[in-house]
Amino acid sequence: QVQLVESGGGLVQPGGSLRLSCAASGRLFNLNLMGWYRQAPGKQRELVADITINGRTNYADSVKGRFTISSDNAKNMVYLQMNSLKPEDTAVYYCKGTWYGFGDRWGQGTQVTVSS
Repeated sequence: QVQLVESGGGLVQPGGSLRLSCAASGRLFNLNLMGWYRQAPGKQRELVADITINGRTNYADSVKGRFTISSDNAKNMVYLQMNSLKPEDTAVYYCKGTWYGFGDRWGQGTQVTVSS
């Protein structure tokens, strides 16, 4: 069995920072890609950032220069450092893992609210 668990969400003022964490467990081989997605009310779920096992990163245009994705392969962890947060960043943030020969699995999500 496989499990992805997010943590670190919360309420923050505009311009503030949060760091999200995602821990993978249960099937730790052939995990090739991990990423962060978000979904705001009334909007489609969208890719925020992802990172390969080789450390190659990809970001949505809306977060470039503000967010940083990183990973610790030995710990099967992925992180999202979010700086200069804006109200439009408010969403439920989901961690996703992609396994070769196994497909995609999602975490339960963590709420990020940016408001004054």
